[in-house]
Amino acid sequence: MPALLFDLDGTLIHSDPLHVEVFAEIHRERGQDFTHEDYLARVHGRSNVAIFSDAFPDEDPHALGEEKEARFRARLAEGDVPAMPGGEALMRRARGAGWAVGVVTNAPRANADAMLGALGLAELVDTLVIGDECPKSKPDPYPYQEALRRLDVSPTLALAFEDSPSGARAARGSGAYTIGIRSSLDDRALRQAGAHLTIEDFNDPALEPALDRLMRPTGALTP
Repeated sequence: MPALLFDLDGTLIHSDPLHVEVFAEIHRERGQDFTHEDYLARVHGRSNVAIFSDAFPDEDPHALGEEKEARFRARLAEGDVPAMPGGEALMRRARGAGWAVGVVTNAPRANADAMLGALGLAELVDTLVIGDECPKSKPDPYPYQEALRRLDVSPTLALAFEDSPSGARAARGSGAYTIGIRSSLDDRALRQAGAHLTIEDFNDPALEPALDRLMRPTGALTP
């Protein structure tokens, strides 16, 4: 049985602007500037503990991470955050074909539940793997390997969708065929991180050949 594995932030939902807003607010309160370029260079795809340990070594990174995510969820609840075009349709297509669907994210569980709930996608997800609940989070391949174990799917029968370098490295390292979503980064950056293919969103025609290969009798995806 094939499987589709999705990152969440920046892949299924355009949440990056909210994250940038909250990180900038926390940095301003400590007398530091924070830009979208800082987000891409220092934050994108990393865990909160790693981010805040580097940014504010004299503070508790766990407490800062919890504060940041609480502010993010509050903003998420205030208004609509756009879904990535075609994501829900692709999930429903996969479920209709009998494929497994997983979400693999470095977001805290409360955030993941809130985002999937806001998107109306929770019922379509067979397994949700949280990086911080694993022995190692992205960029280590462990979270994707765990999703494959839970779903009992070979990596050669899995498509993984990612928008960050750390996520692409994790997905590629698991053996899954890795597709980069160009929500923040361009084709070159995502391919350098390990993506086999990149697409603008889930409506991109470039996705169809990979899906077609999964539908063949052999099913296996090879780079």
